[in-house]
Amino acid sequence: MVFNPFRGLFSNDMAIDLGTANTLIYVKGQGIVCNEPSVVAVAREGRNGRRRVVAVGAEAKSMLGRTPESITAVRPMKDGVITDFEIAEQMLRQFIRKVQNRRSLVRPRIIICVPHGITEVEKRAVRESAESAGAREVYLIEEPMAAAIGAGLPITEPCGSMILDLGGGTAEIAVISLKGIVYSRSIRVGGDKLDEAIINYVKRRYNILVGERTAEQIKISVGTAVPTGENLSIEVKGRDIIHGVPSSAVVTEDEIRHVLLEPLNHILELIRVALEKTPPELAADIIDRGITLTGGGALLRNLDKLISQETNLPVVLVEDPISAVVIGSGAVLDQLEVLRDVIIQ
Repeated sequence: MVFNPFRGLFSNDMAIDLGTANTLIYVKGQGIVCNEPSVVAVAREGRNGRRRVVAVGAEAKSMLGRTPESITAVRPMKDGVITDFEIAEQMLRQFIRKVQNRRSLVRPRIIICVPHGITEVEKRAVRESAESAGAREVYLIEEPMAAAIGAGLPITEPCGSMILDLGGGTAEIAVISLKGIVYSRSIRVGGDKLDEAIINYVKRRYNILVGERTAEQIKISVGTAVPTGENLSIEVKGRDIIHGVPSSAVVTEDEIRHVLLEPLNHILELIRVALEKTPPELAADIIDRGITLTGGGALLRNLDKLISQETNLPVVLVEDPISAVVIGSGAVLDQLEVLRDVIIQ
């Protein structure tokens, strides 16, 4: 194989999963090259309060709840869409620059994943953010479709595939057949809502105030949808809201499981409605194939078991649920002529 010093200077097209919790970037020919939290640390400067980006990604997330008054850790995405246009653009620009490593001579074509049912205004915000961040052309693909492609489902065939993508801000379910979405619906219940439920419980039960990072750690350590039989527990440290001093408590998996029941019931209801709305012929396919789970929220212990128990259907958790959406988008990028139909205008 002859080494080509110019390879990579031109072929820099990329797919971006701009998620509420994490941003993943897939570069054509290289695979996933970036997986960072969608967090930006911002400092306010001058009399007009102009915002300056101090850090992005993992570095910024480590600052959550630990910044001085002059610095704020901001999440520019909420419920799967951009809520802070300026900061989202800065975050994208820094991620793209980091990925390209200043070696590219040509601005990249970019495919960005968006929730199904996104409004025209939200589409425009995503496109403009990517263009301002350095994109030459911007394509959009709906997350359920990207997740289905990334999970290896037969989206081009005349058979029904059901995908449930659980992200940080939303839970999206879709039935896909012949490269089209037959039915889709999303609710604003994701990993963030689970964290929020944990924060509220610890505050109410133990009078301890904890932040987002601690709540996420509790969810990862002892969170479960059905009992594990291991009696998991974790020591939680935070601020006593009555006395204002540092305090700690031991929280068990049973406690957290009951706390997570309410948001998980919303997800189960989403699945039930989708099954009711699915055309009969495709429903028969889903009985055989079951439901495919993707997204970071799908990593909650035993969630697949809970869904299977409630629906009496097989549930398949993909090998790498966090990366499924960006891998699917990357596959579209690699086969743009074949899969152009799945791109939305």
